[in-house]
Amino acid sequence: MQRPGALGNVGRIRRAGVRVAGQCVHVGTSRGIMFNADHLIDLLIMGWLSNVPLAIGSILTLGVFFDRIRIFRGLEAKSRVLATRVIDALVARDLDGAQALCAESNLPVGAMLHEALRWQNIAVDDYDRILATLRAEMGRELRRGIWIIGTVGSLAPFVGLFGTVVGIIRAFADLSESGGGGFAVVATSLSEALIATAAGLGVAIVALILYNYLNTRVGSITATYGRAAERLVQAILFVESGATRAGKRAGERAEEGDGS
Repeated sequence: MQRPGALGNVGRIRRAGVRVAGQCVHVGTSRGIMFNADHLIDLLIMGWLSNVPLAIGSILTLGVFFDRIRIFRGLEAKSRVLATRVIDALVARDLDGAQALCAESNLPVGAMLHEALRWQNIAVDDYDRILATLRAEMGRELRRGIWIIGTVGSLAPFVGLFGTVVGIIRAFADLSESGGGGFAVVATSLSEALIATAAGLGVAIVALILYNYLNTRVGSITATYGRAAERLVQAILFVESGATRAGKRAGERAEEGDGS
């Protein structure tokens, strides 16, 4: 008497197992669809209100970064070599040779040294002020456009957050229009919202890394300019002190000759 019931229970368990297995396959298939490339592109297109500004910011960031890298490539090493050659010429009291080296070079440090060598018979403090002004101008030129990367890095999370809010608003609108239906109704809009957040954070992280790297390079190059300016002042003082000592010795010899 109990066997048919037992067999019926087994049958119900098997059918339930099939239904559960079918649901598992369905969920796994939906998950695969959720994370394939086509669906991701659809989500990015749906969130165009935030993704388009993020894409524009990314293009500007990469453009400024590669432009600065092109300018910074080898600049520090070449500047040190040129400064050393100019200083050596000054120490050898070859002012014309030092000016010629600066004039032939297309490096910013060459323009700075050439401008400083045009000034003669002025105090050391005046030399320092002239060189400080020239270094400030060159540092501003080195930083040109880097502010764009910093702006993108600081604004990108907020743009992504804006896209997230828009996606959530759209999810609740879909839920109200459907009159219920559970998570499946709002899944796409919530995915769009999360994609916007991820895109904003990704753009911000990359932009801030590039921004800090470029600022580090600018600081290293400007430090090279500062050392070149200090060595120039020291070389000028060395030449002037040598000329003063030579003048004193010549005067002493003249006095000795008159006394004899």
